[in-house]
Amino acid sequence: MISVEEALEKILAAVSRLEPEEKPILECLDQVLDEDVYAGFDIPPLDNAAMDGYAVRSKDIGGAAKGRPVYLDVIDEVAAGHVSTKNVAEGTAMRIMTGAPRPGGADAVVRFEDSDELEHKDDSKRRAKIGIFVAAEKGQNIRSRGEDIQSGTIVLKRGTLLRPAEIGVLASLGKSRARVIRRPIVSILSTGDELCKVNQPLSPGKIYDSNSYAIAASVLKCGGIPKLLDIARDSIRPLKAQISHGADADMLITSGGVSMGDYDIVKDVLSQMGQIDFWTVRMKPGKPLAFGQIRKQKGKVMREVPHLGLPGNPVSSMITFEQFARPAILKMMGKDDFARPTITATLDQPIKNNDGRRIFARVRLTRDREGWHASLTGPQGSGILTSMSAANGLAIVPEDCPLVRAGEKVKVQLLEGSESIW
Repeated sequence: MISVEEALEKILAAVSRLEPEEKPILECLDQVLDEDVYAGFDIPPLDNAAMDGYAVRSKDIGGAAKGRPVYLDVIDEVAAGHVSTKNVAEGTAMRIMTGAPRPGGADAVVRFEDSDELEHKDDSKRRAKIGIFVAAEKGQNIRSRGEDIQSGTIVLKRGTLLRPAEIGVLASLGKSRARVIRRPIVSILSTGDELCKVNQPLSPGKIYDSNSYAIAASVLKCGGIPKLLDIARDSIRPLKAQISHGADADMLITSGGVSMGDYDIVKDVLSQMGQIDFWTVRMKPGKPLAFGQIRKQKGKVMREVPHLGLPGNPVSSMITFEQFARPAILKMMGKDDFARPTITATLDQPIKNNDGRRIFARVRLTRDREGWHASLTGPQGSGILTSMSAANGLAIVPEDCPLVRAGEKVKVQLLEGSESIW
């Protein structure tokens, strides 16, 4: 058996960042930019009003106050998206809406609230004069040209993760497409004579194939594209056919068939179709984990496709995906932040460790005045999938720790769904 760290190191060393693709920006969410993006113009392109109000010359209203208003002639009105052809001269003002370009001659904007605008809001006729109640400094309530983005500068660097804000920045630059590292296609293959498709009647001795769907959803969640294969039965020929089909993807993930039983033949088939780098890891659940490469001839090129053989038990499958497949998929997408956040919590029940493996116990995190608490989500058997459904964290018990007592501190790896506890 190898350690969790050694297993992850071997897996990450065997996968590489994929090639880029160009696509519409809205389809690029959560992908990594593969180009530097430059600004072709200033944003905003012109000085503009940051508030609804009146564009004025600040020196005209230097002595304005609530009980001593300064009255100015209103010469025009300008809305966002329009440009006034008039200039604000001495003793005049221009009614202006947020985002409208600053008119010539004006160097400040006074809010409607700081004028007698609201006192006459029901007037049907446009007023020729406006009373200003405050003095204004030069530049007040005006957004300067280029204060957000200046023409010619790099706005987004290669390697940037495109979140909603970055998608918005691309759109603000007039870009409808971007070049990003493509999402990996991940083939998913469940193995075992006991498995039944979810849309078929369940016959005696059979169970529904939950692993394919849990793994596929996990692939989607971390940004990959799942490709579900048919269930492979416990015999050599159909298993080889399905693995060969799955090797057309960027990664192949199988579940089941990597233990020591008479019918656990996946690792044997894999050794015939490629190579296995390791197949047991010092962890619980998830000890029977295989990793290697599948070789497949495509034209004149021999491809090597990384393969991760997850255990068949559903909890083991999900936890090993979390620890190993997820980081590999993220690396293929060009990301470099693989680790889940961790916190320290007080354990509410004891956890025993009898065989020197690293335990990943399913827990539910809560918080009170004393800090974080981690409570086991019930029985921890590797076949109890609801223990994962109820969990928002994994309590980690080190290999050399035989017991964590109730009330002691434990490191907890946060899972999806932990956001709601903050």
